[in-house]
Amino acid sequence: MQEKRSSFSIKYWSDDDKPREKLVQKGKSALSDAELIAILIGSGSRNESAVALSKRILAGVDNNLNELGKLSIKQLKVFKGIGEAKAISIIAGLEIGRRRRGEAIKKITKINSSRDAFELLRPRIGDLEHEEFWILYLNNANKVLHLASLSKGGLTSTLVDVRLAMRQALEHGAVALVLAHNHPSGTLRPSKGDRDVTAKLKGAALTLDITVLDHIIVTEKDYFSFADEGVL
Repeated sequence: MQEKRSSFSIKYWSDDDKPREKLVQKGKSALSDAELIAILIGSGSRNESAVALSKRILAGVDNNLNELGKLSIKQLKVFKGIGEAKAISIIAGLEIGRRRRGEAIKKITKINSSRDAFELLRPRIGDLEHEEFWILYLNNANKVLHLASLSKGGLTSTLVDVRLAMRQALEHGAVALVLAHNHPSGTLRPSKGDRDVTAKLKGAALTLDITVLDHIIVTEKDYFSFADEGVL
């Protein structure tokens, strides 16, 4: 029985089936998503190779790595053959990838359009399962001086600390702001609460001669711009 179980460990596979060796010999781009995940989890189960197990997990999320990255340890453990250690390895590996995307976006230092704001914020809040409210603080050339999260878990005018938002604007010498929050539901329609928060911050900013340039609703794939739609 031990021999059968060991045969599914990566080190016992033929060279053509070993994702680690394939990465060394052919490079990382030659590996499929399932093979990369197989390297993360290290081994399969008694009756299934790591690659086969990884393919089954990917099939469960329609082969979408973004969706896989949203799964919790508990949700990953639903897949037969995935224990806590393997679930943690998958989550950690995909989180590193998400943070790497965020680092690449840091080259955006100037906001010339709503699309620039979206591309800057999507890696940070686009795939979150809860709402977060962020502000981009800009100088008079629309260069990003600072960006910060002001609230998490929901969006109402009472949860967004207007005084904190304005204090940070003054501390960083900002003359313009871009407001942003995400909609985990994927809807791009602004709610009454979204409009109320926008009006409240816009009014507070005006008293300090600071301009609110836009409010962006961010989802995983798209965005809504108050300015572009003429509702700012």
